[in-house]
Amino acid sequence: MKIALVGTGFVADYYMTTLANHPALSLAGAWDRDAARLEGFSGFHNIPAYPDLDALLTDPTVGIVVNLTTPESHYEITSRALAAGKHVYCEKPLAMELAQAEALIAQAHACGLTLATAPANGLSDAHRLVEDTLRAARIGTPRLVYAAMEDGPVFRERWASWRSRSGAPWPGLHEFEIGCTLEHAGYALSWLVTLFGPVESLTAFSALTFPDKGPGTGHITMAPDFSVGCLNFRSGVVARLTSGLAAPRDRSLQVFAEKGSLTVRDLWDNRSAIHIEEVDAPRPLLGRLLTRAEAKLGRALPWKPTPGRRLPYPAQPASKGLPDYPSQIDFMRGVADQAEAIARGEAPRFSGALALHITELALALSNARDLPQPYRPRSGF
Repeated sequence: MKIALVGTGFVADYYMTTLANHPALSLAGAWDRDAARLEGFSGFHNIPAYPDLDALLTDPTVGIVVNLTTPESHYEITSRALAAGKHVYCEKPLAMELAQAEALIAQAHACGLTLATAPANGLSDAHRLVEDTLRAARIGTPRLVYAAMEDGPVFRERWASWRSRSGAPWPGLHEFEIGCTLEHAGYALSWLVTLFGPVESLTAFSALTFPDKGPGTGHITMAPDFSVGCLNFRSGVVARLTSGLAAPRDRSLQVFAEKGSLTVRDLWDNRSAIHIEEVDAPRPLLGRLLTRAEAKLGRALPWKPTPGRRLPYPAQPASKGLPDYPSQIDFMRGVADQAEAIARGEAPRFSGALALHITELALALSNARDLPQPYRPRSGF
């Protein structure tokens, strides 16, 4: 399958870093409206650059257009690519408005094409291990889930100096304008809905808690930098999801079930540490000793190990190229999954109704201040 990239900003280098993991994909070239950025990207990676978007869309060899543009451009670029007869893999969210996302899904269906969405961490080795463990019922029926997408106070760091491998600046101002929820909630939602099914209702709150993001940011309109949502799944599971740009970095997920719990340390890590705590199993020695120490000292200790024992991964057949910490995600895995599904004549996992549901939930969390609560999604899968 030949693919082409539209957009060569910061995230595009993550996709290029992981392209080699998927030899069935072949990159035809890239295009960006910023000619200087396109030149820097294509020169660094030694790939062809299209002279304009039309040239990319009319290239008969391209099967999938990978839309890596800014969120407010997703709708237009994706719609044009579908109209040109191309399958599309789109960075999150599918669109900035639910009606636009619905229109894109309908357009893809009418054209007999697939429209899949990021993030690819829902296809990670860690997700598969958790999915297999839950399916084996080792901890019984899940009841409650805590998920966090806290990025830490990045606005207090030297973000203006951050660059990707090919020299693209980290789009800090744009991140503050779009908001932490639309940018990051999808990383948790992709896990939640594939593990526990569609959401029946959610109650959310969002706020701009730090309007002053430092020098050079006063001229932009800030989006909420904190959100929390309580999600009720049709399966009966209840989840709490927080997203933010102020609290300490935390990208964990905890599943509390009838017979124990699972803890995923980092949803941005393809093979994150995962601990299982089974009610009937003996507690690890260190945990027991620290509990006794707390009782003897009469106060809580500042650190305790993750409850339970670490789950082993199956042997990895070959090492994968992944971006450096903290974004240790196989970004191109979603595109590869889409290509494989197309070859089989099937729908990719993160496409169609599922992609729309994730988008609607992220929009509802981000726009909580403007929506009636509880919010009942009109999408499902």
